Amino acid sequence: MFRRWHSHDHHQDNSSLQEQDVKVNELKTALGPLSGASSQYCSDACLRRYLEARNWNVDKAKKMLEESIKWRSSYQPEKIRWHEVANEGESGKVFRANFHDRQGRTVLIMRPGMQNTSNPENQIRHLVYMLENAVLNLPEGQEQMVWMIDFTGLSLSNNVPVKTARETINILQNHYPERLAIALLHNPPRIFEALWKIVKYFLDTKTFNKVKFIYPKNKDSSELMSSYFDVENLPAEFGGNAKMQYDHEEFSRLMAQDDVKTASVWGYEKVGHSNGGYSRAEVAPEPLSLAPPAS
Repeated sequence: MFRRWHSHDHHQDNSSLQEQDVKVNELKTALGPLSGASSQYCSDACLRRYLEARNWNVDKAKKMLEESIKWRSSYQPEKIRWHEVANEGESGKVFRANFHDRQGRTVLIMRPGMQNTSNPENQIRHLVYMLENAVLNLPEGQEQMVWMIDFTGLSLSNNVPVKTARETINILQNHYPERLAIALLHNPPRIFEALWKIVKYFLDTKTFNKVKFIYPKNKDSSELMSSYFDVENLPAEFGGNAKMQYDHEEFSRLMAQDDVKTASVWGYEKVGHSNGGYSRAEVAPEPLSLAPPAS
């Protein structure tokens, strides 16, 4: 049953927002003074995400956020540059689409069947770079991204090892909380079903509920995709009418431009290679579309 909207609902909403603001301030106080990248990372929006991930329990959110601060201080995801991970992206196994969902959210396309390397540490570093890039390109006021996973070509030879899958889940859940809006798994083969039976136990309930299996010519799947995307912008691989072709050279130019933006956002003067940065990237031409723009 749907409730009618009453004025007291509005008061409850305001009251809830005020309570959340109090929790944010409590967490801010509990963390104490921060400096450098940690201070910049811990914005009010960031604190809200960690509180949301821990059901607004300040102590649990503080512990989680402190672990992330420690991880970010060591891993330094905001300092990863495209030229360091570009070889991982040559096959187009993970890239940011140039279309968005109906809410304007950044879309990351993943194609595990296009795996082209064998070093799990480098693979995860590349994924972290793409997560940071997706966040960088979120529209103002939008906190979450969409994952679209195309399983075409997945086989025993390129299947994701459980250890790598577990580490990926750990990073996403613990260091990018409330960043995932939905993960759409398109036409997963039987070989993935065996992995999924193991991997799902590493997922918390919130993340698990965001994972949706999409099957071709399935009415429920089609309706779900239509609710998130305009079919004209959606690549044919995911049941839409658009064509999608990954061009590594053009995508590299786009990422080099974004590296300049990332350096500016985080207050780093120089990015890229040791010869002084991306002097060419700053004036690189606009990349070709990876999918047709919205009409």
